[in-house]
Amino acid sequence: MTHLRRLPAQGEATAEDGPATEGRLESMPGDDAAGADATAGTVATDDAPGAGDRRDTEESPGDEDGASDAAGDTRRRRPVLAWLTTALACLLVLFALLAPEKVGLLKPGAFVRIPVEGLLGVALLLVLPVRARRVVAALLGAGLGVLVIVKILDMGFFEALARPFDPMLDWAFVGAGVEFLTTSVGRAGAIGTVVAVVVLVVAVLVLMTLSVLRLTRLVARHDTVATRSVAVLGIVWLVSAVLGVQIVPGVPVASKSAGALAYRHVRQVGEDLNDREAFAAQAAVDAFRDTPGKDLLTGLRGKDVVLAFVESYGRDAVEDPEYASQVGAVLDDGTRRLRAAGFASRSAFLTSPTSGGGSWLAHATLLSGLWINNQQRYRSLVASDRLTLNGAFRRASWRSVAVMPGNTRAWPEGGFFGYDKIYDGRNLGYRGVPFNWGTPPDQYTLSAFQRLERATPGHAPVMAEMPLVTSHSPWTPTPRQLVDWHGVGDGSVFDLQSRVGAAPRTVWRNAWRDPTRVRAAYRRTIEYSLNSLISYVETYGDDDLVLVFLGDHQAAPLVVGANADRDVPITIVAHDKTVLDRISGWGWQDGLKPAPRAPVWRMDTFRDRFLTAFGPQGPHAP
Repeated sequence: MTHLRRLPAQGEATAEDGPATEGRLESMPGDDAAGADATAGTVATDDAPGAGDRRDTEESPGDEDGASDAAGDTRRRRPVLAWLTTALACLLVLFALLAPEKVGLLKPGAFVRIPVEGLLGVALLLVLPVRARRVVAALLGAGLGVLVIVKILDMGFFEALARPFDPMLDWAFVGAGVEFLTTSVGRAGAIGTVVAVVVLVVAVLVLMTLSVLRLTRLVARHDTVATRSVAVLGIVWLVSAVLGVQIVPGVPVASKSAGALAYRHVRQVGEDLNDREAFAAQAAVDAFRDTPGKDLLTGLRGKDVVLAFVESYGRDAVEDPEYASQVGAVLDDGTRRLRAAGFASRSAFLTSPTSGGGSWLAHATLLSGLWINNQQRYRSLVASDRLTLNGAFRRASWRSVAVMPGNTRAWPEGGFFGYDKIYDGRNLGYRGVPFNWGTPPDQYTLSAFQRLERATPGHAPVMAEMPLVTSHSPWTPTPRQLVDWHGVGDGSVFDLQSRVGAAPRTVWRNAWRDPTRVRAAYRRTIEYSLNSLISYVETYGDDDLVLVFLGDHQAAPLVVGANADRDVPITIVAHDKTVLDRISGWGWQDGLKPAPRAPVWRMDTFRDRFLTAFGPQGPHAP
């Protein structure tokens, strides 16, 4: 008889048997034949087709070890990923609370601070019930996301306009920025940039909210540790605030920058709302509102008066050592050349209401005699009946024109300024390759004005406002030299020069780390614009030409530094000696280049001073 007994279950062992075999029946001693048959059958089966597949699907000790290792790896990775995610969430929140609002201050030392807003936020979350805690955490996260976006906007505005973002009034720059991108990098590039910005805004809001929610759950799980930490850090913050502790020079350990930034922007909204009434009161005062035309500008009768704004021509262009020697040489040489041609000049400085951009604000300030330092004031101005400087010329029977080479579409504000004719990129007749952000070079603009307005013998006296935009950013490509004025034609003569020099993307690559190439490009454009004006006076100037040229604002901080003032040079050039005699009491200095101690006026005072000097009540009046 063959006696069978059951082997121990998988993983069990007996003292006499040793390690158990897997799930099969073992024969008792004396069952050799049966064992041999079974073994033979097993060997035969191994060689049969498909046997390898069965072996692969059967669980073996090796397979179990592999699965166990994979599961172990997953279990080990999960806490690492969780802590990594938490660390990233913490860094995002700290960035929102501690990051400065200027790119130049964005250094590791700026984060060696304790944000009191963060401590207060944690304390608030610790005392709230679970449901309210989640809601408040989500709101705090969204608020921090908005704070990050505002900081990024502040960084951009400080870099471009040397001031922080105005949350109520600066949305007008969106359209101007998109238009600039379109003319600089094309429609596709502009659309791509806008899409990227929208995606970035959404990502910041979502990631910041998720980060705060994650940290809130961590605080709730470790409420005792969190409470003690807040208490200790709060005491350290108070002591640091009282003693003015600084680990990094200029960076106080006791930080309240996030709250201060939020408060400043909220206060700015309130100031903007109140400014509307304040500006209306200022605009209501106008000493020349009812002055008849016969009593205006009597000291300039019969003169062609050209008011030229040189884009980004600021005080630094004539005083900063990086530009002063080259730009100063152009002005000094121009003074000698014009003096040889019988012209005299006087120069000083005006303080612009803007810096780095917003040229239209400076133009409106000079022409209206009002301080137009934001878009709200500009809109209020162009909706009013304020007498502008060009309007005064028109009232006094001058032909008033605007030459706007940078405009490529209708300009509704032109109706307020009351020009008899507006020339822009569509009707100036330029057929050459566009320079810069799609504009003709300044020499062509001046040549077109001469051809369209002053070339006709016996023409009526004309007053022209003319922004010269070759020196507008990105300051490349730039014409390298003037051509013969009589060969300017339709501008195609400039085509070869438009292909010389580096493309904007090349000049601006890594500009924030090394702005040398950008600054050199800026200087060359200023030199070109000034040479164009000087050469125009030499070529077309006569006893009836009066040229007033000035900068609209300083260039961006990347070019002139973060601490530059807002002063711009202004110069009056005339052949008729009696014109400059009228301003002899102003104290302006001789020549095209104002000296460092030349008089400085606010730009909004120029209109009244000019109208007074050249009116019947002015000095040397008949």
